[in-house]
Amino acid sequence: MMLTSESHVNFHKSSYSSAKGQDCVEFAEFATGAAVRDTQNRELGPLSFPPLEWTALLRSATGQ
Repeated sequence: MMLTSESHVNFHKSSYSSAKGQDCVEFAEFATGAAVRDTQNRELGPLSFPPLEWTALLRSATGQ
């Protein structure tokens, strides 16, 4: 799944991002999956995941 338009997507800063505003990552979840992007380089676009891959990524990251 590719995210072609970000106009309908609401990105949120990850709670794991740096408090100083550096090393920030934003994420968005939507009906057809999820996406992440670098806050300081938004023009590079997001990295999109279909729902099953997003779930697997979150489980892997949290050790579940």
